[in-house]
Amino acid sequence: MSSEGVTVVALLADPDAPTEIARRMARMLPARLADKAGKGRRFEVKVASEPFTAECEDPSTLMGRIMGRANEEGWDIVVALTDLPLHAQGRKLVINVDHVHGLALLSLPALGGFRLRTKARRAVEETVIALAEPRATGVAERQRRQPSKAAFAGRLTPIHPGPVGEDESADLRYVVSGPRGYVRLLAGMVRANRPWRLVPGLSKALAAALATGAVATVNSTVWSLAEALSAPRLVIATVGSIALMIGWLIVDAQLWHRATENSPEAKLRARLYNTSTVVTVGIGVLVCYIGLIVINLVWALFILNDRVFASMTRAPLDATEYLTLSWFVASTATVGGALGSGLESDEAIRAAAYSKREQERRNMVQNQE
Repeated sequence: MSSEGVTVVALLADPDAPTEIARRMARMLPARLADKAGKGRRFEVKVASEPFTAECEDPSTLMGRIMGRANEEGWDIVVALTDLPLHAQGRKLVINVDHVHGLALLSLPALGGFRLRTKARRAVEETVIALAEPRATGVAERQRRQPSKAAFAGRLTPIHPGPVGEDESADLRYVVSGPRGYVRLLAGMVRANRPWRLVPGLSKALAAALATGAVATVNSTVWSLAEALSAPRLVIATVGSIALMIGWLIVDAQLWHRATENSPEAKLRARLYNTSTVVTVGIGVLVCYIGLIVINLVWALFILNDRVFASMTRAPLDATEYLTLSWFVASTATVGGALGSGLESDEAIRAAAYSKREQERRNMVQNQE
């Protein structure tokens, strides 16, 4: 605690999403902490944005880095926020807490993909309140003061205390396990990737898809094909075109992550990275696909003539035909958009992959050095 009686709390955050969450949180955190702590306690909250996880995903090493930064800056309490999925002793880490030194390491993806800011704020508040008490030395006292598990978990979340090695500085660890824990972590990783940012980043691909769709809509051969296709084949065309777009984006931007080690944790991390990338890119492509259907439908309503259409296909141009044609054209246009996506820069879709963000953070550290 500083000489003025103010407890200095630092939120040490990785760049991108963790920093945004930390800065939003810092605006209201001092007042909320003061209310919860009582006894006239005052708090000053600072945000330090830096890639403290660059080239490292070992919680013990990261705790050492956090302690070093706390000693350099004279912070009383440090809660570090990262969007990396961390593992400790084969378990998916939620938080590491060191009551003795007033440190905590929070893995945001382990909080899940919904209401992330609220969950993160609640977790940080509970942790800071637990760490703000006089330094505990006894095991029983630390257990009494540990942050509540409810601050990190929902009703169905399989969260529980995890084992801590004797050589580690942390004295409390929460982890998630089982299939539900995996789904929760994966949802949090997709949320950290912010798939909504992928859509505007694919402007050139969308332009190529729209151009393809505009031409296909007025093509009589496409009318006949759309009329002849059954619903199962339309579904197959949809799945195939979306899969092609996803695969092309991942390959073209080199988003696929390969494990650099043969350890089980490295392989699990690679699977998590790649799964989250596929889901993230898939969400972005699906949003684009639905947008293409809507735009193609509007274009078809404006440009098509029912008599010409009926003369070419021998079918009336009713609502079903409009929808079927727009659906089929969207699949065709998505394939054209995949070709257009080759014009995109890697930066346009870098947020969809953890490996790309990790490379950027390493470059930031090298530039600083």
